[in-house]
Amino acid sequence: MKFQIFRNGKVVDKFTLCGAYLFGGDGIGIRRAQITFKDGYVECKKSNLETAGLALLWPIEGFGKVLLPTTCLPERERPYNLNVEIARAKLMQIVNKREDWLFLNNIEVLADLLKEAQNLFIRAIQNISVPSKASKLADESLKKAIVTSEKLAIKQAESLFNARTTSHGLGRGCFGCRIDPMEIDNPVYVERLLELFGSVTIPINWAQIEPRKGKFDFSKIDACIEMLCKKKFTLSAGPLLCFSQEYLPKWLVNSGAGFEKIREMAYKFVSEVVARYSGAVRAWCAISGLNALNHFGFGFEQILEMTRAANMAVKQASDRALKIIEVSNPWGEYYTATPNSIPPLVYMDMVVQSGINFDAFGLQVRFGKNVSGMHVRDMMQISAILDYFGPIAKPLYMTNVEVPSKNGDKLQDGEVAGIWHEQWNESRQGQWIEQFYKIALSKQFVNSVTYSNLIDTADSTISHSGLLTDELEPKESFRTLKKLHDSIFSR
Repeated sequence: MKFQIFRNGKVVDKFTLCGAYLFGGDGIGIRRAQITFKDGYVECKKSNLETAGLALLWPIEGFGKVLLPTTCLPERERPYNLNVEIARAKLMQIVNKREDWLFLNNIEVLADLLKEAQNLFIRAIQNISVPSKASKLADESLKKAIVTSEKLAIKQAESLFNARTTSHGLGRGCFGCRIDPMEIDNPVYVERLLELFGSVTIPINWAQIEPRKGKFDFSKIDACIEMLCKKKFTLSAGPLLCFSQEYLPKWLVNSGAGFEKIREMAYKFVSEVVARYSGAVRAWCAISGLNALNHFGFGFEQILEMTRAANMAVKQASDRALKIIEVSNPWGEYYTATPNSIPPLVYMDMVVQSGINFDAFGLQVRFGKNVSGMHVRDMMQISAILDYFGPIAKPLYMTNVEVPSKNGDKLQDGEVAGIWHEQWNESRQGQWIEQFYKIALSKQFVNSVTYSNLIDTADSTISHSGLLTDELEPKESFRTLKKLHDSIFSR
């Protein structure tokens, strides 16, 4: 498959491929695909002849730079016009979500804007034999379509969000925050937490807690539990297990142990932690990201068995605690390049069907980095992916949410990580957070949203993503979230 790229009606000679991957008709990434750019064309090679779509970071004048897909297309010798195909996919998504939500009919302004986008696209198709003209018309269509799609997603979310809050369908724990244990002795930090959050999550890192086999250091967590219990927070903790290298003790990584031995030691660690804090912690993230993060290369059945073992250990040590299985990278881009990984919905469905005893799924949404799964997407895509997980017969917790408050460099430069309307700043971060929270909490199956970090820290996944500066001064995002919090709970 080949795609020709145009800018202002002219074939481009330079284009940086960011976040690019191929996916099949089921939405699952295609493995062993090769995607290259040369002389104005994106060339895609894959191992089968089935239809496929291309997703990549795409600039839109007046809107920013977001990761967008084409529709699934058959292979052919003649190149596709990428500008046209991306516009086609966005218009199709709007039509599909309009039918799902039954919402656009009462909003004349959006209906008119959509009609304009559709008419421009029809003209693009009519001029498809003149690629430069077709691309310009498609670009104009996409500019109107993506604005329509976001406004539609927000309007629909606000309607359901208001209905849910009016009926008191949200508890105080629906606003959560992952804490920094190093700050727990700082009274200003704790007071800021109290201003906004009913629940907090204490991070658990196996590598730090058991640096030597059988030797546990609980001092930081003990201090957190003591302080937070005094302040009457609802406590969550985790992930108890994560098979990314930074969470794994070096003695375990270097042990050469097989799966059975690793499972045994993991079970023992989880049991030790949960038993110690069973009286204080209400919810445990039993295991995180095993759909994508699999340092030991566990096979399909072993992934399932490790997930089962983690939840069994929590249940044995604390029968009443909530057990959460966290899923990373909801769009599943990692699957195209990561061996021993499983697409998100496949993993979730597999866990449910296997009869594992757990209570909810957690989902991470992090944007603002040129890393698989972290390229910026528009609000309709976010709403649509949450709807995609809705039919799974378990509640959903947004367990790790973060976006930056300023443009970064290297991996966090907006040119390669994505731009939402304009370069990240405190105001843009606040607007994104408000819209995201309304979309997430408008879904009846979403229980809560936990922000990843209260303050800017050097080791956060996304730099400058805190709601406070490193000097504990509120950013605009903190004030925006406080206003949203108060609008819910002052009724």
